[in-house]
Amino acid sequence: MDFDLPAEHEELRRAVRQLCDGFPGTYWRGLEPDRYPEEFVTALAEQGYLGALIPERFGGGGATLSAASVILEEVCASGANAAACHAQMYIMGTLLRHGTEEQQARYLPEIAAGRLRLQAFGVTEPDAGSETHRIRTRAERIPGGYRITGHKIWTSRAAHSDLMLLLARTTPLEEVQRRTDGMSVFLIDLRTAGDRVTIEPIATMMNHSTTQVFIDGLEVGDDALVGEEGAGFRAIVDGMNAERILIAGECVGDGRFFLDRASAYARERVVFGRPIGANQGVQFPLARAHAAVEAASLVRFKAAWLYDQGRPCGAEANMAKLLASEASWAAANACLDTHGGFGFAREYDVERKFRETRLYQVAPVANNLVLAHIGQHVLGLPKSY
Repeated sequence: MDFDLPAEHEELRRAVRQLCDGFPGTYWRGLEPDRYPEEFVTALAEQGYLGALIPERFGGGGATLSAASVILEEVCASGANAAACHAQMYIMGTLLRHGTEEQQARYLPEIAAGRLRLQAFGVTEPDAGSETHRIRTRAERIPGGYRITGHKIWTSRAAHSDLMLLLARTTPLEEVQRRTDGMSVFLIDLRTAGDRVTIEPIATMMNHSTTQVFIDGLEVGDDALVGEEGAGFRAIVDGMNAERILIAGECVGDGRFFLDRASAYARERVVFGRPIGANQGVQFPLARAHAAVEAASLVRFKAAWLYDQGRPCGAEANMAKLLASEASWAAANACLDTHGGFGFAREYDVERKFRETRLYQVAPVANNLVLAHIGQHVLGLPKSY
């Protein structure tokens, strides 16, 4: 086994950190509670990071998922919030592997150049969260295309996206043999949707640009279909596995942020005549969190390697997200405890990052469902839900 990481990863880290240094904590605090980081996202797009996974023949970076995870990791480690733009990377898994040559040639160069944004992933519905097969959004056949009607929720960044990848039922649930059959993926151009698509913001505990989307009889052509009709669930799994791996990278970055901030504070803060970092009650939780972050990082890279090789990686992607989200949360709590009252002061950015990293215990899939997946599909235990 070779645990050496490519030299270009370190170069990538330095370049991403240099960009992020131009967006310090004051910038992110100034966005609260709900302003979109337009300047930051534009800067990432202009330097090619949001098109990193797009093949070079379409003007992208041709990067591996491993490299993409490093980009998002470094964004979070800098104190920034990668959730402002991460969807454009993980959605690529579906478009790159299942989109037609015509779709790719039409959209990918524009996305790579930063002239189009593909930030919205319309899957979840009010009555179909983790039960994806229960979605009610319907795409009915019409001459030359489809008419789509439905309601999506937790569709983050839809208000700041030109395109949306949408999952809809083309065959009713009661008419399919397997519950994951009969769903199809569509690439929706929100710029031309008019009043057939309504986007409403949802206020949340962190600045995540979250919305719900109402679709009322939107008509799209056959060329909007991504992959085969009825095989949409299998198509979005490629996006979901990429999503879990990239989220794991973000959590590793969050963990590094918390540990760097806490360690620096613990070395400098003197109480009762000595640095608080000399106290095992402060030192040991940080050390344990560091070990957890490092372990999660390794699983993340294994999952990314499998994905890049085109091999099955569902279990590894889910485990990476589980371990990384728990590690970043442990680091967050240790960091807050280390800072004491100052951890709640906005100027330290700990409380903001604390809120941001807490999300990943729940999204994009709840950790209990990850455990259920591992129990059933890896350990061969009876289905628990």
